[in-house]
Amino acid sequence: MDKHPHITLGDDSIKITEARHHDPFAVLGRHHQGGHVKVRLYMPYAETVSFADGGPQIPRLTGTDFFEYVAKGKELPRHYRLAWIDKDGGEHTDYDPYDFPVQLPEFDRHLFAEGKHWHAYRKMGSNLHTVDGIDGVLFTVWAPNAGRVSVVGDFNRWDGRCHPMRTLGGSGIWELFIPGLKDGSLYKFEIMNRHSGQILVKTDPYGRQFEVRPNTSSIVVRDDTYEWQDQTWMEKRGGHDWLHEPMSIYEVHLGSWRRDEQGNLLNYRELADQLVAYVKDLGFTHIELLPITEHPLDASWGYQTTGYFAPTSRFGTPDDFRYFVDTLHQNNIGIILDWVPAHFPKDDFALARFDGTALYEHEDPRKGEHRDWGTLIYNYGRNEVKNFLLSSAIYWLEEFHLDGLRVDAVASMLYLDYSREEGEWLPNEYGGNENIEAIDFFRELNAVTHQQHPGTVMMAEESTAWGGVTRPTYVGGLGFSMKWNMGWMNDILEYMEEDPVHRKYHHDKLTFGMLYAFTENFTLPFSHDEVVHGKGSMVEKMPGDEWQRFANLRALYTMMFTYPGKKLLFMGCEFGQGTQWNFNQALDWYVLDYAHHRGVQTLLKDLNNLYKGQPCLFKHDFDHLGFEWIDCHDAEQSVISYRRKNEDQELIVVLNFTPVVRDNYRIGVPVAGRYQEVINSDSSVYDGSNVTNGAVTSEPVAWMNLPHSVSLTLPPLAGVILKLEEQKKPRQTRRAKSKKAEK
Repeated sequence: MDKHPHITLGDDSIKITEARHHDPFAVLGRHHQGGHVKVRLYMPYAETVSFADGGPQIPRLTGTDFFEYVAKGKELPRHYRLAWIDKDGGEHTDYDPYDFPVQLPEFDRHLFAEGKHWHAYRKMGSNLHTVDGIDGVLFTVWAPNAGRVSVVGDFNRWDGRCHPMRTLGGSGIWELFIPGLKDGSLYKFEIMNRHSGQILVKTDPYGRQFEVRPNTSSIVVRDDTYEWQDQTWMEKRGGHDWLHEPMSIYEVHLGSWRRDEQGNLLNYRELADQLVAYVKDLGFTHIELLPITEHPLDASWGYQTTGYFAPTSRFGTPDDFRYFVDTLHQNNIGIILDWVPAHFPKDDFALARFDGTALYEHEDPRKGEHRDWGTLIYNYGRNEVKNFLLSSAIYWLEEFHLDGLRVDAVASMLYLDYSREEGEWLPNEYGGNENIEAIDFFRELNAVTHQQHPGTVMMAEESTAWGGVTRPTYVGGLGFSMKWNMGWMNDILEYMEEDPVHRKYHHDKLTFGMLYAFTENFTLPFSHDEVVHGKGSMVEKMPGDEWQRFANLRALYTMMFTYPGKKLLFMGCEFGQGTQWNFNQALDWYVLDYAHHRGVQTLLKDLNNLYKGQPCLFKHDFDHLGFEWIDCHDAEQSVISYRRKNEDQELIVVLNFTPVVRDNYRIGVPVAGRYQEVINSDSSVYDGSNVTNGAVTSEPVAWMNLPHSVSLTLPPLAGVILKLEEQKKPRQTRRAKSKKAEK
């Protein structure tokens, strides 16, 4: 006969065994009962359990996986350690997770609920944590519609029965401190929806490292080991006047810039050393990365993000990425990250219907889904969602020392009817198509990031005529630092794609941009979007034979670097990549064996150096004081000329967009003197036809409302940049000096 009959479990214990209990601390751990202390454990893989260090064995409740011990008086220490042998014979020792009080302070929960916890990542997700000298990991997750949440991982056989979490009241946050866990542990959250009973296994929204695709587990990470060496850069950045400084940005997709000889991806550290040397040599001031936030699909280029706090593991660890940033900064190169708060993918392991409900997204697809992209739209009106995104922005600026964020797809966030037909969208409370919650989010995002990290920039990819994108929030603007000038980019590319014989009929596309050039703080972008999806490479867009295509491209870049606005150029465009961008392979570096391509690259280097060295090209990028037309009306010959200037210096720019050499082309100049050709994109140095001017002396002939003029030979399909030579002051003779002294 069985001397130990099976125990009949109460409802609470049954819920524990079935992983349905919302408050496991009510059942498990240490409890005071009638002057005694009872310890109850649920350990489904344990064979025997005892208190560590020679303590007594803890009896199993017969027929169950519960173990229970009743201690008299103060027999148990403040935190008791357990020793157990599992059913496979493995021996383990650690503290009981259910013997610790709540760890997330009420103040943090309050800030999170208010949407004001800028550093929520330090409290949410997984964080190395110490309680009374005991090290472990504190797990927290927001899942307000869950009936039960468990931490599952490689430390508990991915079994949701082993580590159920406690709910923290009405905050919707679940918490569990697991002592003994270390960085490197793999984990996810197993969530049971309280209404449907549906079980979901999700990666951590606040996860700071993930397995390499296609695996998706979160990884506990230590953030405090990297020793930064960029203190000089960071101190300078705090007072950086980016409005009046040069900014030439090299846009990079890390997976296809370069690869190793076998075609494998490079590590962040390898990329740092190679990319820094290249960018520094070409004279760019910044790089901008296509999203390296963790994402499951290479073909999304990073724009379908699942890990908003994690550099993708494709290229290494978070510390490897810190090395990447650090190396850039030590070489005086800034870094901007493409960041995507507009939408997220539907992958069932990530944010989509996170707790079985539309938690991060809207329930109604008319507000919550981008049908064009097959993605979901954030609910910006929900404080906890807004806090998630704001905290992500702060995380990249603070923990990785990034110098700014380029916010993707801003227009899709601003308009409720973006890419929707009638009946497919819901108006706001006032009947309009503006997304009021997204507008408020942008204003808070920009105010918070600028306040928390002075000197950083927030750049908007915004393709409409929305007013005040880069104007301060206190005057009704969105508060961005800069905005991509999509209108200029589209106009100028449409113009350049025209055969030169027809360009005179489209001259307005060259000049129209100046009508609005100073209404926003603009960046001039030739980005990745212009060289994919059948659009061809930059050089493929240009008309004519091979010589003319490259000449056109050199003329275009000459205009770009002398036109008001900061500069952005996608990788490969700087040497005239022959084919459109392919994210699956490295750039066609071999083309640099050919003079046409080397010529474009050399010109880019010279334009960057001229741009950085001449304040008139950047000091007044965002106001009319820095630009003045000399002649914008010569449509017949497809020629434009203008002045770039500041208070004490200027350059003259003349661009000829036809393949015709124009002799004796007269333009007005403001000051008499000798004008030196500092760049001519037709120079043989750039593999041009070498129609050059050298230096020209002005004549006292009034022209184009200017008191003097010069006569030039305009090279074909080329830009010429002239600078007035400094006038040497006449030397005084000794006799003159003595006479002056006598007076």
